[in-house]
Amino acid sequence: MNYLDVLSTKPDMLSPGISTCGGCAMEIALRRVLQIAGPNTVFSIPPGCAAGAGTMGWNFTNGVRIPVHISLLPNMGSMMTGVSQMYQRRGREEVNIIAFAGDGASADCGFQALSGAAERGERMLYICYDNEGYMNTGFQRSSTTTMGSLTSTTPAGSVTHGKAQAQKQLAFIMAMHRVEYVATLSPAYMKDFVDKVEKGLAASKRGFAFLHVYTPCPTGWHFAQDMAIQVARAGVKANITPLFEVEGGVWRQTVKNSRPIPVAEYAKLMKKYEGIDEETLARWQKSVDADADTLARLTK
Repeated sequence: MNYLDVLSTKPDMLSPGISTCGGCAMEIALRRVLQIAGPNTVFSIPPGCAAGAGTMGWNFTNGVRIPVHISLLPNMGSMMTGVSQMYQRRGREEVNIIAFAGDGASADCGFQALSGAAERGERMLYICYDNEGYMNTGFQRSSTTTMGSLTSTTPAGSVTHGKAQAQKQLAFIMAMHRVEYVATLSPAYMKDFVDKVEKGLAASKRGFAFLHVYTPCPTGWHFAQDMAIQVARAGVKANITPLFEVEGGVWRQTVKNSRPIPVAEYAKLMKKYEGIDEETLARWQKSVDADADTLARLTK
């Protein structure tokens, strides 16, 4: 089925009114994922934007039309292992088991549980929505926060210039677990997005599948509410958020980027980089180029 047919014919599993910030890319990702998965789905969300705002309807009513569990911040992988195995033992293997967790709950606090579930090959689709920080508690840095980012724990001024470290490449790490399927997604490339969610759901029936979705945050990153897709597209064009998949040990870049834009051009789109200095900007560009070279060699 054409991806436009999927999005125009399948029912929406989220209510029309939920309490996310205006222009939230996480909402786009969550709404599309659940629409593609359909009603025969059980999913879980740890504390974070998707739990507090993405599944909460008006007046504290449920914002989703399918069963949702709220896990703790560090135990998503282990909790959904139990849910997956319970459905298997009941002969309900057709049910989609989906974990939908932020970068803090995936790359940081919950990485041990995530890595363990992946190593065991648990049957689930684990999705990390990455807005590069702990947004639900005031935007503290996470390990996936990009270099030079201004956060509440990485200030920018005369002494420090935002986050000093490079972002953790979580999708690279998950691919090294040799799971059924790994892919990176962006809401700015919806055909690629739909294709990978469908592949991830199919792979989750055989074992562990992992999707890393880049979700720019207008509130934390400080850009206008109507710019989320523009920022997401620029991230791909700057090689900060390259789009690729790993299936059967084969790496493939799904959206080619033969003429990348400088990270400085990307940084101008938002205020979270307004304190970055030239030295940090140069180090960030070097780090992005090195990751792009690694991906080029893996996909060659």
